[in-house]
Amino acid sequence: MIYCKVSSWIWGWPMIILLLGTHCFLTLRLRFPQRYLFKAIKLSVKKDGDANGDVSQFGALVTSLAATIGTGNIIGVATAVALGGPGAVFWCWITGVLGISTKYAEGLLAAKYRVKTESGEMIGGPMYALERGLGQKWLGILFCIFTALAAFGIGNTVQANSISLLLHESYGISPHWSGLE
Repeated sequence: MIYCKVSSWIWGWPMIILLLGTHCFLTLRLRFPQRYLFKAIKLSVKKDGDANGDVSQFGALVTSLAATIGTGNIIGVATAVALGGPGAVFWCWITGVLGISTKYAEGLLAAKYRVKTESGEMIGGPMYALERGLGQKWLGILFCIFTALAAFGIGNTVQANSISLLLHESYGISPHWSGLE
């Protein structure tokens, strides 16, 4: 019972304020990186023969989008519209446009603090930004531990749940049967 109250409180207004506040802060601090959106898309799909690295520009774009966009986004917008009405789409767009700054900052930090392995491969991510950027190795380790735990607890359960509910509502297939697949 107390878990539900804490969860509802954390995922309510405090999280909205933190996320939207971070988006606004980074948008102002980075001087509106959204203005370069079309240039960034053009550079991402254009082949650059002189570029060196493990992944092409287009490969990096597709990988980033695959990691960002998922069933959770689709279900999240549908839930927002169902609970808040059509006006919720406006706020989804606003947070999406402002969230470009947060995604840009995440990618910038990942590129800045990545390291080259002995075999010549580049590795990086939030744990390296925490360790090398903030000088907090323990925080990077903690990030890795929580990410591994979240993968066991979350994984594809959002997608599996959404699909099983859709099959149940559309075709009357029990979620127990679709969950066995």
